[in-house]
Amino acid sequence: MDTRLDFFAHRTSGTVLKHFMSAGRVFKEAPLPAATQELVALRVSQINGCAVCIDMHTKDATAAGETPVRLHLVAAWREATVFTEAERAALELAEEGTRVADAVGGVGDAVWERAARHFDEEQLATLVLLISFMNAANRMNVITRQPATGTYESGRAH
Repeated sequence: MDTRLDFFAHRTSGTVLKHFMSAGRVFKEAPLPAATQELVALRVSQINGCAVCIDMHTKDATAAGETPVRLHLVAAWREATVFTEAERAALELAEEGTRVADAVGGVGDAVWERAARHFDEEQLATLVLLISFMNAANRMNVITRQPATGTYESGRAH
C-alpha cells in the first residue's frame, strides 16, 4: 500500500501537523494515568482501523509496562475481567465518543456519569481531548493510507 500524501512535503499541512503532534505530547504530562491513555488510544485506533496508530500505541503501552494479555483483550474489553472499573469507564467513553454518528444523541449520560465517578474534571477534560485527538490522528492516517510497517520504535513519535 502506498501512502497517498506526505503532509510534511507541504508548508501548510507540515506546519499544522507539527503543531498537532506537539499538542499530542502534552498528554504525557497530564494527570490521566498513562495506562489509561494508551488503552484509550489503542481502542479508538482499533475502532477506526488505523493500523499505524495500533502499532504505535501497542508498542508504547508495552514499553510503559502494559501486559500482552490486557493489550490483546482491549478489543473485547466488555467481556474481559483484566481492566479496572476506571479503565472500563474510559474505554466506554472512548467508544461512544468515537462512534458519535452511530449513537443517537452522542455520548449518553450514563456513560458520562460512569466516567465522572472515576475521574476528576481535569482528567475528564484530558480524556475527552485525548479521544478527540486520536480520532483526528486516525482519520488523517486512514484517509492518506499511512501504512503500518511494523518498524515503529516506542517513544519515537513523542
